[in-house]
Amino acid sequence: MESLTITLFERLGLLLIIAFVMTRTPGFNSLLYRKYSVKMSIVHAGVFGLFGIASSVIGIVMTEDGMNRHALILFPVEDNQLIVSLSLVAIVIAGLLGGPILGFGAGVITGIHLFFLGGVGAIANALINPMTGLLAGLTARFFSNERVISPLKALFIGVFPPILHMQLLLIMNTDTVDMIATVDTIGLPLVLSNSAAIAIFTAMIGIVLREQENEAALASKQALTIAKEALPFLKKDSHFDVANGLADLLYSRLRLAAISVTDQQQVLAHRGLAEEHHVCYAPMTIPPAQRAIQFKKMQVTDSKTELISTHRKCPFEAAIFIPIIKDEQVLFLITFYFRKREHVSPVERMMAQGLGQFISDQLNMLEAEKLKAHIRDAELRNLQAQINPHFLFNTLQLIAGLFRENPANARHLTLQLASYMRFNLRLVSKSLVEFEKECEHVEAYTAIIQERFRGRIKIILRKPEDISNIYIPPSTIQPLIENSVHHGLKNVTGDAKVEIFIEKQEGKLTVFVRDNGKGFPNELLPIAGKQPLGGEEKGGTGIYNVNQRLVQLLGESARLVIRNLPSGGSEVKFSIPTPNEYKEKQVIG
Repeated sequence: MESLTITLFERLGLLLIIAFVMTRTPGFNSLLYRKYSVKMSIVHAGVFGLFGIASSVIGIVMTEDGMNRHALILFPVEDNQLIVSLSLVAIVIAGLLGGPILGFGAGVITGIHLFFLGGVGAIANALINPMTGLLAGLTARFFSNERVISPLKALFIGVFPPILHMQLLLIMNTDTVDMIATVDTIGLPLVLSNSAAIAIFTAMIGIVLREQENEAALASKQALTIAKEALPFLKKDSHFDVANGLADLLYSRLRLAAISVTDQQQVLAHRGLAEEHHVCYAPMTIPPAQRAIQFKKMQVTDSKTELISTHRKCPFEAAIFIPIIKDEQVLFLITFYFRKREHVSPVERMMAQGLGQFISDQLNMLEAEKLKAHIRDAELRNLQAQINPHFLFNTLQLIAGLFRENPANARHLTLQLASYMRFNLRLVSKSLVEFEKECEHVEAYTAIIQERFRGRIKIILRKPEDISNIYIPPSTIQPLIENSVHHGLKNVTGDAKVEIFIEKQEGKLTVFVRDNGKGFPNELLPIAGKQPLGGEEKGGTGIYNVNQRLVQLLGESARLVIRNLPSGGSEVKFSIPTPNEYKEKQVIG
């Protein structure tokens, strides 16, 4: 019995090597991921049936005198000889992975082969295989929530098929001499070897699954990382800049023969082999590329004839064509080229699929953000460009009265009003203006206000001499002054004052707007500038709009800081950067 056990484990070691090779085949994945179909069930039944036949061929023949014959069982044995088949391992695995139909089909194929090999117990050997496949498949249904049955459970399940096999041998061969002794000899070795082999095979399948999941996770992580690194290039306006940035990034990150980035008509960038004929502006005529553009789906080709359509000496044998889709249209086509078709592994396919999806999502997200920002910016500029009709009417009345009393002053205010209105009417077309222009706008507004409230309000503006090359959202300071005049100083009858101090310090310019009025109500101070205050009597939306514009165009560091002064009144301040980085944006000339 000891030598028989060792021999069975040796033969099963060979079977496990065959099983390991099977787990590396592409078709095996469909079983692991439970992708069943009639065609694949037939194919897998045939494969596991052949696996069972191979297990029978390397089995052991028990002779009448109890000796074991270790040669391959290629031909029928004598009537007084018993074949100890190892096929139950293959059949149990087929049933556990593929269900009762697959297990039964593989068992029938193996059983027919054993029946024709003959010998003692030929009928029992033939019946045990389809029965085992059917029962193993039904057993697997109890573990349908598990991707693969654990080795411990498989070890337990593997005990029963050899026991059932021994019972069939005893039932169907009652007239055979020494069958009980033979079963005693082979029973325990078969139980131990079969259950151990089934447990090892399921552990092997678990390892394969973890490897595939790790590879998929790494491919997804790599695709996501590359998509994030590609974001700065995707923000560029020129398609050639985007294409060259993507080509450089992908070629440096991926081990590929070459990378091409095209639009729907021509090559925009190429890195790697064959740069001499994959040149910029070369027409994109490769059939799989056209299919990728037409169907908006990734295409994979390993046909060299399709890749040499543009050049007969093309060194590539395979390629993956990845469409980058924006607004339901293919904006770019990224092509991965491979020198050998064997280099296109499932990992490359998965990574390419994920990369195409991630970059497409990034493009659509950027487009949505740009559109949202444009709409928001246009709305804010439109609000700021609206001239208060009461302010205009009161100013015109003031000028009309001054023409009788002080024509020179009336002409001065007319020029200030014209400057004020001209600035407001041009707000809708620009995001940032030169700080000098903003100060001119403030001076025009304060000149009108001081004349209108002559003797009641004093407005002081102090600014540095050099405020060139500094840019600010237009009409930022004027609404803060207006808030002080109409709300902070509303009930102040004498010595009302608004001070605007502008200071340059440590790479930034800070603007202070202070008044000596009543200040902000305590309940409104925490939310002032962060949300509309709910009505003109509380300050309206002026401060809120200013704060939104500053944050959106210059960042969080430019946010308004509002406080009530200990001596009375309030202070609103903000800081803006002084570098020339904003000069490139549109300004009022």
